[in-house]
Amino acid sequence: MKFCFNRQTSGSVISGLLLILTVWGCNTSDSKTSTDKAGTTSTASTPKPADTTRKKIILFYGNSLTAGYGVEPSQAFPALIGQKIDSAGLNYTVVNAGLSGETTAGGKSRISWVMRQSVAVFVLELGGNDGLRGLPVSATRQNLQAIIDTVRQKSPQATIVLAGMQIPPNMGTTYTKAFRSLFRELADKNQLILIPFLLEGVGGVASLNQSDGIHPTPAGHKIVATTVWEILKPVLTNEPNG
Repeated sequence: MKFCFNRQTSGSVISGLLLILTVWGCNTSDSKTSTDKAGTTSTASTPKPADTTRKKIILFYGNSLTAGYGVEPSQAFPALIGQKIDSAGLNYTVVNAGLSGETTAGGKSRISWVMRQSVAVFVLELGGNDGLRGLPVSATRQNLQAIIDTVRQKSPQATIVLAGMQIPPNMGTTYTKAFRSLFRELADKNQLILIPFLLEGVGGVASLNQSDGIHPTPAGHKIVATTVWEILKPVLTNEPNG
């Protein structure tokens, strides 16, 4: 089984970041014109009464798997989760903040900007690139912990879901086991909800991956979405609607 991620930014990343800016901008309460980090100038609308029906945010934060490298944004598993949410009539909206090629260090560096407004559920899918590059497991653990800490600081009430990842054994048995274990360890330490292995039933299956043998096809993303939904659905249905 082999996984690799490229630094190419996919359409889902762009749409995800634009959606972040759109959603984040909804709470502006004055009429000033402002410029965000992406250089987008926007004018806030006239203040309105609080919208108690506004959908809560589920933020998917990851690398090319979340970004949907090589497939249409609507075919990536976060978008498929959004469809399941709509079908179930749940009061949530999905934001895809995946970035192809992202490492845990990169994720740590941009998390404060991404978390500019509270989220209800934060799905953390990072670490695969660290493992493929043979980066120290201790550094990966520290970076993931820093991301978790920032989310807890910015959105204390958020439910954090951690996506577990595995790597092929070419890095050696000791490293491979340590890498696989760190996700369970972080989940236990921080009382997170764990997806044991994001690519269960997809990783290493040629027919479910693109020609590079690395990134899931649309059919592969459907399986990933099913895996994620089995963990995520109870979280969403058990949360209060306030």
